[in-house]
Amino acid sequence: MIFEQLHIGGDKNLAYLIGDESSHEVAAVDPGANPYMLIKRADELGARITYVIATHSHYDHIAGVDEILRKTDAKYAAYQTIDAADLRLTDGQVIHVGSVPIKAIFCPGHCRDSILLLCGENKLIVGDEIFVGGVGITRSESQARLHYRNLHEKLLALDDNLEIYPGHDYGPTPSSTIGHERRTNPYLQQPDFASFWHLRQNWKQYLREINITWG
Repeated sequence: MIFEQLHIGGDKNLAYLIGDESSHEVAAVDPGANPYMLIKRADELGARITYVIATHSHYDHIAGVDEILRKTDAKYAAYQTIDAADLRLTDGQVIHVGSVPIKAIFCPGHCRDSILLLCGENKLIVGDEIFVGGVGITRSESQARLHYRNLHEKLLALDDNLEIYPGHDYGPTPSSTIGHERRTNPYLQQPDFASFWHLRQNWKQYLREINITWG
């Protein structure tokens, strides 16, 4: 399986190329404002971009989608509420890039149309729902409650050995595992929603107290 993480600029944004080494087909995930980097890298691999996939609809992740669609024959895949998508994905739907399966797991919180992407058997692209050592921003208590519930009911229900790949390189490393985050991520260690929400509201103070620079 082709699986490449690309640092594409912006706010430490991360994009991905996933595909089949035999058929030379790849999917470009979250191209952000730097679609040409993904197009160039696919060319270097001798691969053809057949899908552009968005983990969620925030502009810093989808700004370059249209440019890739103009330059290739790719189809745009995203959660079913995103009207612009050619392929409107439902929870649990699997698409194939060559022989490589990519499964969409609906997991809203940071964004109402967020999906996790299970690539093959052991790699999970998580967008901005979780970062290494943190989680994505939520702006209200109700949004944070949805986020908390889905982090526990959807993401943490998956195998601890799954490698996770976020949408921004904010943490100490650009990737992690579910098990490592379960054991070390302060948000996932909170015993209940009230504690999670308190940390969400006081995150910067928490970082100052433990002397860590975030982002």
